[in-house]
Amino acid sequence: MAKRRKLEAPSADDMSRIEEEFRRETPARSSAAPIAQVAADTADAYESGTLEERSRRARETTEAQKFREADAAGLIILNLPIDTIEPQSMQRDRTVLDREAMDELEYSISLHGVRMPIEVYEIRSSRTDKQYGLLSGYRRLIAQQNLYARSAEAKFKSIKAVVRDPSEMGGAFVAMVEENEIRQDLSHYERGRIAAIAAQQGAFATTEDAVAQMFAAASKAKRSKIRSFAMIFEELGDLLEFPETIREKDGLRLASALRNGAEVSLREALGGGHATGAKSEWATIEAVLSNNANTLHDPARGGRPKLKPSKVDWVGSDRFITPSGVTVQSGVDDEGAVIRLTGKEVSPQLIQTVMALMSEALK
Repeated sequence: MAKRRKLEAPSADDMSRIEEEFRRETPARSSAAPIAQVAADTADAYESGTLEERSRRARETTEAQKFREADAAGLIILNLPIDTIEPQSMQRDRTVLDREAMDELEYSISLHGVRMPIEVYEIRSSRTDKQYGLLSGYRRLIAQQNLYARSAEAKFKSIKAVVRDPSEMGGAFVAMVEENEIRQDLSHYERGRIAAIAAQQGAFATTEDAVAQMFAAASKAKRSKIRSFAMIFEELGDLLEFPETIREKDGLRLASALRNGAEVSLREALGGGHATGAKSEWATIEAVLSNNANTLHDPARGGRPKLKPSKVDWVGSDRFITPSGVTVQSGVDDEGAVIRLTGKEVSPQLIQTVMALMSEALK
């Protein structure tokens, strides 16, 4: 005879566990009737108003989206006050304009307005009170400014412009430089100035990066010279009146002096404002360079620290090795005396610096 099994009532814990498992395995049901759910969905999808009003709202939504997309792509044409735009924010090579051609352009604008908008970008630097820097359309902007200066007519007070994104300006700067390089041979100072300003306006991370990308086709030696002139612009650009006339070898000497801490002395001399021309200005610079040629810079006066003389290891009487690893050796060949520099640290910039120092010593 089979043994009867004794039944026991589940405990409170068992009942809680069973109910929890039931809730997990059973999908939740809405307490509302199916027709109520359908009505709610229909109400959510319903748009109030007449068919014409709903069509208008749909068009406005579509147009707003198109406007946002066009604005993001830099396709919106604005009317900007001409006094908020800095014409010289990027380049200085267009300092001489053909008067006859400008007269024709001004006459055309006076009749028909500016047909093609200029291109600008927002200036991030605090060095100017202008809100925008000019990217393209220099002649159009100058012509409009001339018309407003002569007539004071309200229609010439603003100009059609497209605002470009500064974060995407690297390519625009490169294109502008390539255009200028093809059109005319710019000076090293003008190239250095363009690179420095491009970095200041946020188009490139640093001036070094600007030179590398904007003058990628140039040789390594040429880019080194441009960096030197970019430093001259950064340190003395606000005081120099005739910087484009600085010769290449003189500019390299000036850059070397700036690296060695002559910035304060140069700024003090140039700040006097006694230059009456390019020769007079360079004479002021030359006096400082000569006085600082064999003088250590006083760190207490500020400026860039002068490089302290370091001990070198002489190997015999005709060769020594610098702390940076450059070996300098003298000798004689069939053509005369020879000084040879070897080592990984030997660069075109170093060669130019040595040549400038030798030129000074042999005067």
